[in-house]
Amino acid sequence: MANGFWKLLKQPYVGEDFFLPDLCSSLAVFTLVVLAELVVLLWVLAQPATGGFDWLGLAMASLFVQWIVLLSAAVLCRLRGWMQRRALGLAIAVCYAVVIGLTLAFTILGEWLQQGMLGPLRWQPEQLLRHGVIALIMTSLLLRYFYLQQQWQRQNQAETRARLQALQSRIRPHFLFNSLNSIVSLIDSDPRKAENAVLDLSDLFRANLSDADGLADWAAERRLCEGYLRIEQYRLGDRLKVDWQVEQLPPDTPMPLLTLQPLLENAILHGLQPSVSGGDIRISGHWHDGQVELEVSNSCPLQDDSHQGARMALDNIRARLVALFGASARVEAWRQGPRFFSKLVYACKQPSHLSQRSH
Repeated sequence: MANGFWKLLKQPYVGEDFFLPDLCSSLAVFTLVVLAELVVLLWVLAQPATGGFDWLGLAMASLFVQWIVLLSAAVLCRLRGWMQRRALGLAIAVCYAVVIGLTLAFTILGEWLQQGMLGPLRWQPEQLLRHGVIALIMTSLLLRYFYLQQQWQRQNQAETRARLQALQSRIRPHFLFNSLNSIVSLIDSDPRKAENAVLDLSDLFRANLSDADGLADWAAERRLCEGYLRIEQYRLGDRLKVDWQVEQLPPDTPMPLLTLQPLLENAILHGLQPSVSGGDIRISGHWHDGQVELEVSNSCPLQDDSHQGARMALDNIRARLVALFGASARVEAWRQGPRFFSKLVYACKQPSHLSQRSH
């Protein structure tokens, strides 16, 4: 175990989430300033009070500590990219060297200023040692905090990625078998359609195996769904009719792959397939005031509740949208007369297509 630890310290850090955060960000600077001020306040309160609270001591200590904190953050921010390419042990040593070095330098500077900048500088080894040890302890605590924060973020990202991949890997086996049967039947009668069906099927499974937490766009999702519907069209023929009403949904609208496709699959499986005469599917979508709305409606048998079996697919889609777009994302489903409706609603920024057109 010890050998593995030393081996880890000798290797460059692997991963984009470097243990040292971006100290140039306003949030990081604000956090460091507040933490440093709390430490100074505790230090001043711990001093024996003879004539009331030492406001001057608090001001001087705050000035001393904040200069060290801000300069350390600035130096480590500039060195962060360089440290990422070096051995992890060297990067940690640089963090200690910067903070402790600046602390000792400001201690010496403070003594020189107190002596009026006149005469030879009188060293105080005890004070240098005390400030150096304090800097060592505080740096160790901060590095430990940064490390735990990074591990927590890694764990959350891994759990979210695993959950999204589990939710995404859901193309039903029956669809694969039906598609293969349709392709086999088309090989002799229409080889070109059989070839297109194979290409569409490969696109579907490529999307199903892609990175679950990566965003695509509406144009990619629509191409994928059109391929899926072509495969089902080969099997259902004239029993399947599709109406697209999505002109108001920009092609570059952010959307994860396999978001609309499960809704279409449910519409065919529970709505059109049980009917001898088939039916139709209507797809409508638009972007308005920072919100995407995508609705699928399909005809279904009047006395049929099989759409209740689609709840799992709707819950899966809802979980993916919430993980990617926030808790306001929702998936709605309801039945109205002879039609069943499914609706996706989630917030997203203004697509670049609309932004460019507005200018």
